[in-house]
Amino acid sequence: MDIPRIFTITESAHRIHNPLTPDKLATLGAALRLKTGARVLDLGSGSGEMLCTWARDHGITGLGVDLSRLFTEQAKLRAEELGVADRVEFIHGDAAGFVADQKVDVAACVGATWIGGGVAGTIALLEKSLRPGGIILIGEPYWRQAPSTQDVAKGCLVESISEYLILPELLASFGELGYDVVEMVLADQEGWDRYEAAKWLTMRRWLENNPNDEMATEVRAQLTSEPMRFARYTREYLGWGVFALMVR
Repeated sequence: MDIPRIFTITESAHRIHNPLTPDKLATLGAALRLKTGARVLDLGSGSGEMLCTWARDHGITGLGVDLSRLFTEQAKLRAEELGVADRVEFIHGDAAGFVADQKVDVAACVGATWIGGGVAGTIALLEKSLRPGGIILIGEPYWRQAPSTQDVAKGCLVESISEYLILPELLASFGELGYDVVEMVLADQEGWDRYEAAKWLTMRRWLENNPNDEMATEVRAQLTSEPMRFARYTREYLGWGVFALMVR
C-alpha cells in the first residue's frame, strides 16, 4: 500500500507537498487561533510539516494518516527533529474512510480530496471526526482564470475545465453544502514555484544517482517537459488554497 513511485521520487525533498510556503502554513496556523492542547486530524498528512510545526508553535496534538511509506517516515523524523514526537503521531495507511477514535477540534484534508471522491465527500468524511463547533480544513485547487479550451485544462494536468471552479464559485459551493467559510489562506505564484520547481533539482539528482533504474526514462521525460508546461499552464491558470469551514 503506497502512492505511485513517481511522487516519492519527485517530492522526496519536499517538506510541504502543496503550494503553501512555510510562511503561509504558519499564517494558517495563526489564523485558526489554535489553543494549546487542541486536537488536529490531518488526512493525507504527507511529510507532516503542518502538524509538526503547529505542535511546536501552538502546542496542538495531532494525528496524521498518509498512504506514502516514505512521507510517513519523514513525518516521524520531522517530529523528532522539532521535539514534538510526544504530541503528534503519524500512521501509514489509507486515509479514505478514516475516522478518528476521539473527536478533534480541527479535521483537515489539505490537498488530497480524492480520499472522499471530491470536496463534498471529503468534507462529509472529516465531519465524522469533528467535535461540535470544530473546524474543517480543505485544501483545493481553483481556476485563477478559467481556461478557454480543454487543451489548456489538460496542460494544467486536469482532465476537464469542469473539474475545478473559479474562486468565488468554490467559496459559494461550501455554503451550498451547509458550511460557513471562516478563514482562507491562498497560495501565490511564488508558492507554486517552490512546490513545482523544487522537483526539478530533485529529479536531476535522482537521475544522476539512478541512471539504470526502471523509472529513469519517465523521470527524464518529466524533467525535460515540466518547466515549460508549468510556466505556460499551471503557474498562470491554477490557484490553490486552504479553506476553513464551520457547519451552519
